[in-house]
Amino acid sequence: MDEQPVETTIYSLSDAPPAAPSDRREDERHLTLYRVGSVAIDQRRELCLIKNISAGGMLIRAYCAMTHGTPLAIELKSGHPIHGKVTWVREHNIGVTFDQPIDVIEILSASMEGPRPRMPRIEVDCYATVRDGAITHRMRACDVSQGGIKLETLTILPRGNDVVVMLPQLAPMPGVVRWIDDGFCGITFNRLMSLPQLVDWLQEQRDGIRAVG
Repeated sequence: MDEQPVETTIYSLSDAPPAAPSDRREDERHLTLYRVGSVAIDQRRELCLIKNISAGGMLIRAYCAMTHGTPLAIELKSGHPIHGKVTWVREHNIGVTFDQPIDVIEILSASMEGPRPRMPRIEVDCYATVRDGAITHRMRACDVSQGGIKLETLTILPRGNDVVVMLPQLAPMPGVVRWIDDGFCGITFNRLMSLPQLVDWLQEQRDGIRAVG
């Protein structure tokens, strides 16, 4: 049986709030394992799914009606509300802009500690080199976790192929092609990247993004 791509919560290094999603719908080809949070509006509290989180805001899947401009507070961790307001609505997808920027890497580090059903993915904007035997390919990296990477590519890498992934300022990481879908592929690393190594690399990437901006 082919392994399915998995949609999980994306942690973005950008300071901007997440944009509205494209029209591509989640379907049976994509498993979804989003992080659960709670949203407080007025005097009521509801559960929500966190699809994307950046320093400036969130994209959530809400289970209650919300309108543009509604103030709210979202808790990823009990007793630590993040205040913001609704800035756009598209069906059940809600865009939230925070009142004050948050430290995404601190939240990410905390989410990686202890037992977890799946490692968080972090949105990145850089290029990776993938070596497949004697052939090398340059691909855009979409997101990365301790255990693997999602790449945008026009090259067909057969499932099960052993490859080596090279990212800027990181040692080469051997892995295996696990899935291919609509111009994207997923590679699982043979060894988990250590949390300190990943966090340090993400901080360098974030500093580079801010320097350019």
